[in-house]
Amino acid sequence: MPTQDPNVRNKNFEEVALGYTEEMAVNEAKRCIHCKNKPCQTGCPVGIDIPEFIGHVAEGDFEAAYQVIARSSSLPAVCGRVCPQESQCEGKCTRGIKNEPVGIGRLERFVADWHRENVHTAPIVPAWNGHKVAIIGAGPAGLTAAGDLAKLGYKVTVYEALHVAGGVLMYGIPEFRLPKAIVQQEIDGLKKMGVDFECNMVIGKVLTIDELMDEYGYEAVFVGSGAGLPRFMGIPGESLNGVYSANEYLTRVNLGRAYDFPNFDTPTYPGKHVTVFGAGNVAMDAARTALRLGAESSTIIYRRSRAEMPARHEEIEHAEEEGVKLFELVGPLHFNASESGVLKSVTLQRMALGEPDASGRRRPMPIEGEVFEHETDLAVVAVGTRSNPILLEATPGLELNKRGYIVVNEETGETSIPNVFAGGDIVTGAATVILAMGAGRKAAQEIAKRLLG
Repeated sequence: MPTQDPNVRNKNFEEVALGYTEEMAVNEAKRCIHCKNKPCQTGCPVGIDIPEFIGHVAEGDFEAAYQVIARSSSLPAVCGRVCPQESQCEGKCTRGIKNEPVGIGRLERFVADWHRENVHTAPIVPAWNGHKVAIIGAGPAGLTAAGDLAKLGYKVTVYEALHVAGGVLMYGIPEFRLPKAIVQQEIDGLKKMGVDFECNMVIGKVLTIDELMDEYGYEAVFVGSGAGLPRFMGIPGESLNGVYSANEYLTRVNLGRAYDFPNFDTPTYPGKHVTVFGAGNVAMDAARTALRLGAESSTIIYRRSRAEMPARHEEIEHAEEEGVKLFELVGPLHFNASESGVLKSVTLQRMALGEPDASGRRRPMPIEGEVFEHETDLAVVAVGTRSNPILLEATPGLELNKRGYIVVNEETGETSIPNVFAGGDIVTGAATVILAMGAGRKAAQEIAKRLLG
């Protein structure tokens, strides 16, 4: 799929990938050999009938393709952009055994974009079935559950802690990977289906789950509040001016609209020499964002080797093309302050890979005497997140595991509290958008089964 030139896109926040033309989409769809056992579909967490939608694309019937996707996915334009297809549907594509797999994600993106640009009919809103459901969190899990229930006639209200709906899709993923207008259009589609959104509602503070069920009359509640509390590395100097969590850094840029500078003068210091710790997709997002904000250098620090980097291969490649430097087998020891008390550098330790640890990956071990200083005036810590305790502590009887995430029934998504369901990062820890959507779909199906039989 065509992309912007790296030396152009690293100075703007416009979408990197330019999308297929109609001719390119049809040609790519014709590469599908329509296996009888549909291995690609088994790799999709929401069960899209992939061969069917691709077949319609090959015939040039893009709206029929969209309707096939819409049966299973509430957010096709989002999934087509941010899902790790290489480890899911495309990873199981038969064409991928000897050649390149069919570009399933790119075709999904094309179909969703074509529908958005060419079809403007209002959705059919089903009659209210007499049941009310509350959704906590307007991220991918909550939006999916809300959409599936709304299609069945439920009166659904989504409670969101932030001032905009969308969750990580809005505050965590940069504009150049997922434009906010696309997420907003998906949300607007749910509103047209009758879904109500209540923002600035921190459930656990403003209202509790018990109050939603006892006083507000909701018969079921789905918790999809994510895992948005950042983790830090626990090294000296992390409290210095100039050290951010990835959550704070990306939220300032996304919700503060720093990407639209100078139209919005957001209080985000761009940094001259930015250093990002971690090597997941969030780390790549932060490092690439820094260059777009005007940083002279942007560097990824990772304790293991490139082979162990958890980010998508495409994201790593895009980052390097744009000028991000990758420091492999290096770990931080401490941050250093200038005379004025702000961040000036980080002391790093060279590492070597030892025996596998509990995660199955080889453990990074320090190399004695291999210590050096790296200049940086802005550091972003992107080493993961954990569950926010506000809702959890305000909900007695909610069973949590030893890591602080909600325990659910794997078959139904139900928690230890009857008719209270949960899914997404608040259950699994930080994972993918499509896995969160799959959890929202599973819970919606069980709620429908319980309330409508």
